[in-house]
Amino acid sequence: MASENTRKWAIIPEPNSMTVGEGTVLLPYAGRVNESIAIGDGDFLLAHQLVADIRSATGTDWDIATGDMWSGFIRLRIADSWDFDSQDGGTAGAYTLTINTDGITITGCDFEGVRNGVQTLRQLIRQNGAVLPELQIADAPACQIRGYYLDATRGRVPTLAWLKQWADKLCLYKYNQLQLYIEHTFAFDGMSETWRGSSPLTPADTLEFDQYCANLGIELVPSVSTFGHQYVAMRTQELRELGEFPEDADRPFSFIERMRHHTLNVADDRAFAFSAQLVDSYLQLFRSKRFNICADETFDLGKGKSKQEAQRVGVATLYATYVGKLCEHLSQQGREPMFWGDIAIEMPEILETLPNNVTLLNWQYEPEATDEKIQLVAQAGAKQIVCPAVWGWNALLPRIDDAWNNIARIARYGIDCGAEGMLVTDWGDFGHVNDPRMAVPGMIFGAQYAWNPAGDTAENDLLERISRVEYGDCSARFVALLRNASAQAVFTWRELVEYLELDDGTGNCNTDVAQTIPCLADRLVDHLSDCGNAMTVREARNRMMRNMATTIERIPQANRALQQCMVDIAPIAAHMGNPGITAAVRIAMEGQLLLNRVGFALAEAHDVRDAHDAGDWRPSDYRALARELECWCEAYAKEWNATSQPSELHRIQETVWKAADELRRISK
Repeated sequence: MASENTRKWAIIPEPNSMTVGEGTVLLPYAGRVNESIAIGDGDFLLAHQLVADIRSATGTDWDIATGDMWSGFIRLRIADSWDFDSQDGGTAGAYTLTINTDGITITGCDFEGVRNGVQTLRQLIRQNGAVLPELQIADAPACQIRGYYLDATRGRVPTLAWLKQWADKLCLYKYNQLQLYIEHTFAFDGMSETWRGSSPLTPADTLEFDQYCANLGIELVPSVSTFGHQYVAMRTQELRELGEFPEDADRPFSFIERMRHHTLNVADDRAFAFSAQLVDSYLQLFRSKRFNICADETFDLGKGKSKQEAQRVGVATLYATYVGKLCEHLSQQGREPMFWGDIAIEMPEILETLPNNVTLLNWQYEPEATDEKIQLVAQAGAKQIVCPAVWGWNALLPRIDDAWNNIARIARYGIDCGAEGMLVTDWGDFGHVNDPRMAVPGMIFGAQYAWNPAGDTAENDLLERISRVEYGDCSARFVALLRNASAQAVFTWRELVEYLELDDGTGNCNTDVAQTIPCLADRLVDHLSDCGNAMTVREARNRMMRNMATTIERIPQANRALQQCMVDIAPIAAHMGNPGITAAVRIAMEGQLLLNRVGFALAEAHDVRDAHDAGDWRPSDYRALARELECWCEAYAKEWNATSQPSELHRIQETVWKAADELRRISK
C-alpha cells in the first residue's frame, strides 16, 4: 500500500494486492447500485449498505436494481468460473474491486467474496466521500474462519440492539463468525433459578439475531458451558448437588471464586443429562452446524465429589470420557463439536482420543506467547482454531499493546501450523467492568491479522489506520492516545476486587482469594506453621499493598500522564461525531484516575511509605474520594445502559460502594 504520508485513507484489513492509479473517480449525484441476483443476497442487503454509506458521506440518494437491463455505476457480481485462479482468489471470500471512470465493479467468487469487496468499498466511501481513488484490488483471506468470541454472561448481557450494531461492525471488517459465551444468562426452560435476575437472552432474541447475522454473512455459532464454569448453576437449590463442592454453594458471591470453583461432578450420571439438555435445547435455535461445548478450566475436577472416580481412572480419563461423550452426542445429531483446548493440552494424552470432527479452540493470551501449544496440537493431527484476546478484561481501559502483541503472534502461528482459522476472544472476568466498545481496536487487530498477517507489521501504523477508518480521526492519533492512557493504569479493577474480596464477608481472610494473589499464595502455609493460626484480613491486605509499593510510587506521575491524555484526546473526540465512544472513553479514563487514587489511599492507610517521604506523596482525603467514587459510579451506570441490559451492573456498583465504605472506615 502507498505510504500514509501521501494518502489520507486506509483499508482494514489491508488488501493482499492493490494498485492505486493517479486519478480520481467522482460518484454521480444520482447513481445506482446493480446487484446480481446470482449473489444470493435475498434482501439486497449489500446494495443497501452501499446506498446508506453514500447517503451518509455525500447526502445523495442512490437507486438499487438487479438484472442486465439496468445500468449501475456500482456493479456487484459473482465471478464466472474463469475469473479467479488459485493464486488471487480461488478460495472462499475472495474478491476483486475495480474503481475507474467507467464505474465500480466488485466481483466475488461467492456471496462472502462480494460481501468482503463491498466492505472495502464502504470504507473508502466513508473516508473519501464522493471522490474515490482509481484503484484495482485482488484480495482473499488467509484464514477461512475469522471469528469473534464475546462474553455475554459474566456481568454483561448485551442488548439485542447493541448486538446487531456489533455484528454490523464485524461485517465491516470482514469477520465471518461470531460466538456468544453463555453460562447462566440464557432463559432455558426449567432453569429459572439459575438465570433469574440476570436479564437473560431468550430464544426469540437468538432466532432474530441468528437471522440478522446470516444476512451479514456471519455464522452465529452456539456456545454454552457444559462442564466447567457452572458457578451460578452450582449455587442454586435445585442443581447444587451436581457440583464438585455442593457444601460451598451458600458462600457469599465472589468474582474471584466464580472464576475458579464451578465444575460439574461428572462422576454423577445426572451431570450428563444436565449438559445434554442444555445442548439439545440450545442447538435448535441456530442454523450453524457447529457447537462449542466450552469444557475449559475444570479446576475442581477430581478434587470433590468425583475424587474417588478420578483416583480409579485418572483425571485425564475422567475429563476425556465426559467430553468425548458430549462430542459423540452432538455428532449423532449432525453437529460439529468444538471445545476449549486448555485441559487437553495440559494432558496431551487426551489429544489422541479426539474424534476427527472435533475442533480444538486453542487459546493463548500471553503477549509474548510462543507457538509451542499450537505446534503440539498440529503434530497430534487434531483440528484447531487459534484464539488470542483483545485484552480488555478486569480493567476499565483496554491493554492495546498486549492485544496487538498477542493477536499478531497467534495469527502467524496459526497459519504456519495449518489452523482452520482464528477466534478473537473478548472476556468479561470480574463483572465485565470493561465497556465492550473499548474492545474495538483489539477486534480490528484480529480482522487485520486473520485476513493478511503479513500486511501490517508496525503497531503504530495500524493504530493510525484504525483511527482513520473506524473513528474518522483525521489526526490519526485517537487510538494511540487511548493506548497511552491504558499504560497509566497502576491500581486496576482487578487489584481493587482482590483487596476487597480478601474479606470473606465474615471478617476472616478468604484463603481461596488469597491463593490467587502470588504474593500471598506463597505465605499462606508458612504463616499458618509460623503463627499457628490463619492469616487475618489485615495481614493479607498489608502484604498485598506492601508488595505493590514500587508500583504505587508511579501513581502521581501516572495520573498526570492520564490527565494529559484526556486533554489531548478531547478535541479529537469532539470532531469524530461519535458521542458514544467519546463518553465511554471519558468515563473509563476518569474511573482509572479514581482507581489509581484509591490504590494510593489504601497504600497510605497500610503505611506503605517507602521512599515517599516527600515529593508527590500527599495525605488523601478519604471521604472526599469516597464521594467521588460514588458519583462516578452513577455516570458509569448510565453508560452501561448504552450497550447492556441491567444484568450484573449491581455487582459493579456494590463493589464501588464497598470501596467507598472502606475509605470512610479508614478515615476514622
